[in-house]
Amino acid sequence: MKTMIRPAIGMMSERRCGRRVRSYVTAAIIAVITISLGTIIYAVSLTRTATATATVGALAKLTLSAATLAFPDADPDTVPDIPASGGPLTITAKVRTTIGSTVMLVVQASDDLRSGLDLIPASQLRWSAGGTGFVPGTMSRTTAQTVASWVSSGAWTGTQTYTLVNAWNYATGTYSTTLTYTLTAP
Repeated sequence: MKTMIRPAIGMMSERRCGRRVRSYVTAAIIAVITISLGTIIYAVSLTRTATATATVGALAKLTLSAATLAFPDADPDTVPDIPASGGPLTITAKVRTTIGSTVMLVVQASDDLRSGLDLIPASQLRWSAGGTGFVPGTMSRTTAQTVASWVSSGAWTGTQTYTLVNAWNYATGTYSTTLTYTLTAP
């Protein structure tokens, strides 16, 4: 009976010992993998640079709140300056340009106000102004008149309140001219 028990005890010891050896081998493999991964992670943290480039071009946008100005008939004795019936003209100018550049908004009449052969001089159209950079002025058919000016890029909104000088010497008729607004930025 002794011989039977000994081989059984010996087999148990070998099994336990085999499990221990496998545990040590597994722990050693895990340690090697952990050390290796630690090295790989460290290698991934190297620094590199990239350059970001954005191209911004010159751009201008001009918006008028109305495409027509109407001046109703009125008695020159009671209404010496006829206001435009639509109220003030709201102007929005947006510009992208170089720093320090002067941005100009001008207006010019294509001709005097005409009704057939009769005319009212363009200089009879005048305006007051409101808003940053906007200035009052008198219309011309020969020279562009400054409406507003600014420095550098930006967006601005202002108003022009037009009036027509009223006079007894105007011939009857419906008069018109075209007003051309020009926004410039170098």
